Amino acid sequence: MPRAGLTSERVVAAGADLADEIGFDATTVSAVARRLGVQVASLYSHVDGASGLQEGIAGLALDELADRAADAVAGRSGRDALVAFASAYRDYAREHPGRYAATRLRLTADSPAVAAGRRHAALTRAVLRGYPLGEADTTHAVRLLGSVIHGFTDLELSGSFDHSRPAPSRSWIRVLEVLDATLRQWSSTAS
Repeated sequence: MPRAGLTSERVVAAGADLADEIGFDATTVSAVARRLGVQVASLYSHVDGASGLQEGIAGLALDELADRAADAVAGRSGRDALVAFASAYRDYAREHPGRYAATRLRLTADSPAVAAGRRHAALTRAVLRGYPLGEADTTHAVRLLGSVIHGFTDLELSGSFDHSRPAPSRSWIRVLEVLDATLRQWSSTAS
């Protein structure tokens, strides 16, 4: 029987908060139970073990991030949409490092979090509509955009840019300028 006051949503939210504090990899069912002041066994009626907790946090984070990115790009196109979209991801990662790490979790095809992941692909394609890309090239551009945003963000979060100048924020602006120029001048080639 579920413990009064506990819900799957509350358990996952506590896990997401904890992930931001101690890291996604360190967030365990035991740690969440301690955070909530309950026995570990009482959480198993709300999450399906460690994998269920991780997938729940990933789903929550993917939904939050998709909502933030959608709000950022609303009414924008081209370079403005690209900058707003990419910056929404980077800002979210800096504000919620544990949740952001959860968005990188490899999901099974039947995971409920997959639907949230599809929202990200659709948002990325919407941003790219402002560029002269054919359908096949759009897939390549989606992968390029994801690689640039997540690559830069992961390196920044890991401290890789801490020991050199200029500040990462200046590099970020330049990276987005180059990405915009590349997308505007994209020419179709044989796939």
